[in-house]
Amino acid sequence: MTIRCFLLSVISALALSLSAQEAAPPAKPLRIIAFGAHPDDPEFQIGGCAIKWTKLGHQVKLVACTNGDIGHWGMSGGELAQRRTAEVQEAAKRMGTTVEVLDIHDGELLPTLENRKKIVKLIREWDADLVFSHRPYDYHPDHRNVGLLVQDAAFMVMVPYFCPDVPSMKKNPAFFFFPDGFTKPYPFTPTLAVSIDDVFDEKVKAIDALESQVYEGGALGDETTRGRRFGDDPVRRLEFLKKSWSNRHGAIADKHRATLLEWYGEEAGAAVKHAEAFELCEYGSRPSKEQLRILFPFFSK
Repeated sequence: MTIRCFLLSVISALALSLSAQEAAPPAKPLRIIAFGAHPDDPEFQIGGCAIKWTKLGHQVKLVACTNGDIGHWGMSGGELAQRRTAEVQEAAKRMGTTVEVLDIHDGELLPTLENRKKIVKLIREWDADLVFSHRPYDYHPDHRNVGLLVQDAAFMVMVPYFCPDVPSMKKNPAFFFFPDGFTKPYPFTPTLAVSIDDVFDEKVKAIDALESQVYEGGALGDETTRGRRFGDDPVRRLEFLKKSWSNRHGAIADKHRATLLEWYGEEAGAAVKHAEAFELCEYGSRPSKEQLRILFPFFSK
């Protein structure tokens, strides 16, 4: 073979290789599942990132581990449970997510073996890459127990003969905690913080569907609850909601500014106005920083 023929064959092989790479199917979409104590908690805690993931073609499921049936000052029981389920279903439509509400009474969630099995099965059935929950150090017993249940599932999802009716996972997902303001036994320490400036208005429109909580005050409201004076005026309602949630996500951005600078760089990190933040749980997989960039594909290289 002449040198010219050899070079031509090499060039041809490279061209075929590049063509094959270009024609290769995209990587498998990520699958994310977030567990909250009540029908509103996952939407509040991770709604911005949920919208960002779905816009990129990934699949997000939000699970309320109780039905929220005592989470209102003026109504309760089956009527409230049905109302709150309808609210999160509407929020899911606005976010492009999937939602499920477990039939467990609000205020009565316990870290039992039965509930651990429920959580394990949900994670396996969703084939999750990422799992989110409250930390097990929270003011509300339902929040704490969600954290315990999800932590206890972190190893069991891979054990074949635990809940053998649902195939075990071959890899352990990455588990993350939502932020909170409690400091004992240790404070929330963010692994990463994500700007939601680009989807902030969409998140507000999604949680606008959670009327019993964001406009009527939930369990601790009353007839004078702030927001009820807006009546059915959708414009004034959204203005109120946008302001209050801008304050909430602005506080997260300011509190975890150093983490935003780490992930976005000095200039972009300093400019973030609204953020969500998450702490990696040690019990699941422990992705590297580069792997985290794949799981959270929101940061420029």
